Amino acid sequence: MEKKKAIIMEEVEGGGAEVDEMKWVYDSSVDHKGRLPLRASTGSWKASLFIIAIEFSERLSYFGIATSLVLYLTKVIHEDLKTAARNVNFWSGVTTLMPLLGGFVADAYLGRYSTVFASCIFYLLGLALLSLSWFLPALKPCDSDTPIAACTKPRRVHEVAFFLAIYLISIGTGGHKPSLESFGADQFDDDHSTERRQKMSFFNWWSCGLCCGLILGVTFIVYVQDHVNWGVADLILTGVMALSLLVFIAGRPLYRYRKPTGSPLTPLLQVLVAAISKRKLPYPSDPALLYEVPKSSRTGARILCHTHKLKFLDKAAIVDPKEGESAEKQSPWKLATVTKVEEMKLIINMIPIWVFTLPFGICIAQTSTFFIKQGASMNRKINDFEIPPASIFTLGAIGMIVSITVYDKILVPILRRLTGNERGINILQRIGFGMIFSIATMIVAALVEKKRLQTLEKDPLRGPLAMSVFWLAPQFLIIGFGDGFTLVGLQEYFYDQVPDSMRSLGIALYLSVIGAANFLSSLLITVVDHATEKSGGKSWIGKDLNSSRLDRFYWLLAGMTTVNLFVFVFFARRYSYKNVQKVVVVADCYEGKSDDSVGGDGEGTLQV
Repeated sequence: MEKKKAIIMEEVEGGGAEVDEMKWVYDSSVDHKGRLPLRASTGSWKASLFIIAIEFSERLSYFGIATSLVLYLTKVIHEDLKTAARNVNFWSGVTTLMPLLGGFVADAYLGRYSTVFASCIFYLLGLALLSLSWFLPALKPCDSDTPIAACTKPRRVHEVAFFLAIYLISIGTGGHKPSLESFGADQFDDDHSTERRQKMSFFNWWSCGLCCGLILGVTFIVYVQDHVNWGVADLILTGVMALSLLVFIAGRPLYRYRKPTGSPLTPLLQVLVAAISKRKLPYPSDPALLYEVPKSSRTGARILCHTHKLKFLDKAAIVDPKEGESAEKQSPWKLATVTKVEEMKLIINMIPIWVFTLPFGICIAQTSTFFIKQGASMNRKINDFEIPPASIFTLGAIGMIVSITVYDKILVPILRRLTGNERGINILQRIGFGMIFSIATMIVAALVEKKRLQTLEKDPLRGPLAMSVFWLAPQFLIIGFGDGFTLVGLQEYFYDQVPDSMRSLGIALYLSVIGAANFLSSLLITVVDHATEKSGGKSWIGKDLNSSRLDRFYWLLAGMTTVNLFVFVFFARRYSYKNVQKVVVVADCYEGKSDDSVGGDGEGTLQV
């Protein structure tokens, strides 16, 4: 394919433009007073550290609740294992799908900073209600004169207050997660070489901050839940969230802000309408004839290079001479720019990637339900100390921190030299590599559960208590290694590859993978339960762990994930990355590739 060169001249005065770009940030962001941001005093790591701090607090609260939720539902609400697992999966699904709404609101109307602030208020309300549902006499699980241990069925008012509280937390997470992570990434300028590399590391260290919150949540908070009570743990989480909100507000002068630009979905719909209305027009002989915003009218937004995939959509950018008015004056519902067309192509190309990462999410869903329940039935004592069941989740976080650190500090520098790619390997290669770990996790989990059931059969009196909880360590560590590649890769992929105007929604798309996977996991449990009970008389997923055959369920997941990996690789090899023109003097545009020496995943650099 011939290389197309577009010569784009800028009015610069000597070398002054380069010095000016080092001093100021020209990426459409503003400072807290609405002015052009000064590079030295805004953004970069000095701003993102405040943002990572509040993410630490949010993850502390989330995992302090989520990892023990199945235990709360079985011990306090007195639900059976199947019902509790379905409720946990449903809550997790809602919590990770709500960001689709939160991300849309942040990109279109409120802006990311304001959305984070409002979401923290909902989060605090949910945590406060959780605390009150334990201490307030009118909301307590049992009557004041009935000990919790002797309560066989909680009061209805407590159930209502409890579920209302955790779904308030879902709403808070819905705005918090997509907005905060994209707001943190916004602190780095893509057109500045140093900050662009820092952004690539940001997603790694963001995940490390997340894991630190997770570790404290599943150790200290879970210990308080087990050895004091759930209410005291909720009070601690409420206080930490309130403090972190104050820290987030304190960093306000250091942040770079992106103004909301209206619904990011409208331009996509406009492209579709324009392409359909012009479906009978012939393609132009040269793609350079397709309409793009003139240089004099550009407002700092990045321009995308034309690609040859999904050519039907290109018709939206054909200037129809019958319209009788200049292209600049035509309605966006009749004429779209090449950049808007390419943004629509980006979203369509993402659909297979989103779909074929769902099995990985289903594997992750088992860590907060069946893995934790397995740990609760095993020997958790170290001398006189008994490890809380949810604390075993710490090993997953440790595995993730180790894999992120090794990847960022060792593998990436080596791979940069070998491949010439600024990221080391491209994003989808990183995601696919992590999926291999999810297959290994399910295989190891199946073998360990088989061993646990055999131990129960040989020694019914002691049962699984004869087997140490550390038998679960390999499966948690392996899934943690996989998370360091796939989950972090998905965060970067959905932030980087969506149109610039919908980056909060992009992070929400990443979270929706986990949310949809939780719903699918719940559905799969129901299907497997009915199918195995009908065919063999005994369900793989019984009323309790010892009457179940989770080892067979894990083998099923291992098989599904293996088949899915081959399909994912098929689509990943054919994927075209975002191809951005960086306006300096010369733009070299390829289809889904760059010809610069930086080696990005698809940014076409305009070189002098």
